[in-house]
Amino acid sequence: MIGTRGTLSAGLALILSPALLLAQDIAADKDINNQLREERLNFQTFALWSPRTNMNGDVALVYGVGSPLPSRMDSWRDHNYRIQGMTGVAWGEYQSYLDGQFDGQFHWDEAQKYKDGSMALHGDMPRITPYISPGDSYGHYLSKSIQQVLDAGAEAITLEEPEYYADTGWSENFKRQWKAYYAEDWRAPDSSPDAQYRASELKYDLYRRTLGDVFASVKRYGDQHGRSIPCYVGTHSLINYAHWTVVSPESSLIGVGADGFIAQIWTGTARTPNVYEGRRQERSFATAFLEYGAIEDMIRTTGRKVWFLNDPVEDDPNHDWNDYRGNWESTLTASLLHPEVWRFEIAPWPDRIFDGKHLLKPLAGVQSTFKSTEKAGIPSAYATELQTVFSALGDMKQPEVRWEHVGTQGVGVLISDSMMFQRADPNPSDENLGSFYGLALPLLQHGIPVEPAQIENTSSPGFLDRFKLLILTYEGQKPPSGQFHEALAKWVRAGGALVVVDDDRDPYNSVREWWNTPPYAYRMPRLHLFEVLGISAEAEGITKAGKGVVAYYRQSPAALTYRKDGAEVLRVLVRQAAAAVQLPWSETNALVLRRGPYVVAAGLDESIAGTGSYVLQGRFINLFDPNLEILSSLRLTPGTHSLLVDLQSPSNGAQTHIVAAACRVRHVHMSGNELTFLADGIADTEAVIRVRTTRKPTSVEVEGKHSETNDYDADSGTLRIRFPNSASAVSVQVRFSK
Repeated sequence: MIGTRGTLSAGLALILSPALLLAQDIAADKDINNQLREERLNFQTFALWSPRTNMNGDVALVYGVGSPLPSRMDSWRDHNYRIQGMTGVAWGEYQSYLDGQFDGQFHWDEAQKYKDGSMALHGDMPRITPYISPGDSYGHYLSKSIQQVLDAGAEAITLEEPEYYADTGWSENFKRQWKAYYAEDWRAPDSSPDAQYRASELKYDLYRRTLGDVFASVKRYGDQHGRSIPCYVGTHSLINYAHWTVVSPESSLIGVGADGFIAQIWTGTARTPNVYEGRRQERSFATAFLEYGAIEDMIRTTGRKVWFLNDPVEDDPNHDWNDYRGNWESTLTASLLHPEVWRFEIAPWPDRIFDGKHLLKPLAGVQSTFKSTEKAGIPSAYATELQTVFSALGDMKQPEVRWEHVGTQGVGVLISDSMMFQRADPNPSDENLGSFYGLALPLLQHGIPVEPAQIENTSSPGFLDRFKLLILTYEGQKPPSGQFHEALAKWVRAGGALVVVDDDRDPYNSVREWWNTPPYAYRMPRLHLFEVLGISAEAEGITKAGKGVVAYYRQSPAALTYRKDGAEVLRVLVRQAAAAVQLPWSETNALVLRRGPYVVAAGLDESIAGTGSYVLQGRFINLFDPNLEILSSLRLTPGTHSLLVDLQSPSNGAQTHIVAAACRVRHVHMSGNELTFLADGIADTEAVIRVRTTRKPTSVEVEGKHSETNDYDADSGTLRIRFPNSASAVSVQVRFSK
């Protein structure tokens, strides 16, 4: 739990100055060492360390390349953070490459271009910054640039966002790459479904090769210098990239040397509207839950690492603080409902959060003197809440993790990277990505923790073992090989239930791919699948296949999303398939997961009506409340998102310890009737701490001065302490009655 990391004696803690203690943290505090080594919490930054960005994290991902980088890295290293390098792949300050300073060749013909000849540009950078269509030397250029980052002492490298827009493909370099890759002349990507599919496959491969070149270079550098240097990728989910019409190499990056991923899911991706029961709207929690699951599934059986990103502000500056806060709570709750993940990126751009100014909007029913267009810095309450949650996130590696309230588990929706290949003219798949959401949302909204299952991984040993029921469509995506059908058929015959929802009308069924290329001659990939399963191509309804079943419904998943009854149509089919393999089926309108002493809870929107709300009973600390108030019950009404500490958890026994803190707490020591610790945090914010204790405190001192800003709650057995946060260590001493 929070506050059990210290190893210094109370006497030594009082003798040494806070500054000296801070410098000795890594050597003196074994538990902090463990967290640092496991790299549980990271954050990305383009700025120097400052008291306003004194983050409670383990790793600073220092962004960029070039001469200013070493000084930025040193500023974070001097404050005891592990240092890793991070830079963009598809865009960046790479003018030396474009302008010919790297190899004497101009590379402006490697800008991604639209049909009208204009370039795909990144943001409002000071100079023209195009998204790159990688040429033969681009990977070499990035490798040389990153070598400077390694020379400056970066322990690992993260390459961010390899992105190629689906509606580009007209640059001269891309035409050359097409000729080399396909041994045929380039065709306009919008000239036919086949041309679009092939263009996307090539875009996918160009960035796969580029990242493979960089990873290989980093590994060679490590070998030459006697260092093990991991290579990570910061990437949006396959679901989001497909929805935003972007092509990225996604699951293939493991095969070219990626050691893990940062799952870049946040308000900006999660709030992308989708359609459910005929209503198009934002569904941040549900979308985020599925996005996090998609990236987790890419590494599930690979032994690679994954960090789930949460962004307290998001990129779009045109929202207010209440919007940022509510969506952050929503996406963070969704990330914590994935039991196997305990590493997090707690923030991109800390200076944007703690020094940025955004719109103020009063809460409903609260009078405010602020104008609707007035901007201000982060509200004090939100700054405190963030630091409370950051502390808790570092404690999410718990020995006991279990669902308390959930629907049927072991259900997946099969997804392929090819979902990104059908997103542009002439026949783009459903603009709201209904071919996926039409299969996943009806289950998730009824409490089924459905998992996106990566088709490219299905041949990996043990990958399919966790699933009892899988849902598949070839609308909007296609199978990468016939081996997938072999693996899926084996799983079905062993007792799995496969639900296929497809009307066979996808124009991309006719693209030149393995299923219609000798020795195969199938009009569509579903026909090959059913043949491998040993069932009739027209076998609608439920058909036995070995010990399992196939349930085929000839319907478009996207079309179902536009029908008010479409979600229930899908659920009926899935329930029938589950019953056929005797899979117990249950649905609920809330999800509750216990992670040691923490309770993660969500009340589901658009869920089961007329069944009442699930109620948590006990004694809890609400970590989304900056005052760390005590709750005796919580009703999970639709849209409720909560992170709680259960004071009745076995790990929160009578022994005095810190259970929640809006700061970083170190060197905790209990001796006799005295508790001492050091705390630091974001300057000019408020620290709020809850201490579990059965004894009434007699005094609290902060930096040797008596403090009145504390209160003891005998009913919950907790002491709440408040004091101003500081980037320098603050000593706290609590004395208790005998």
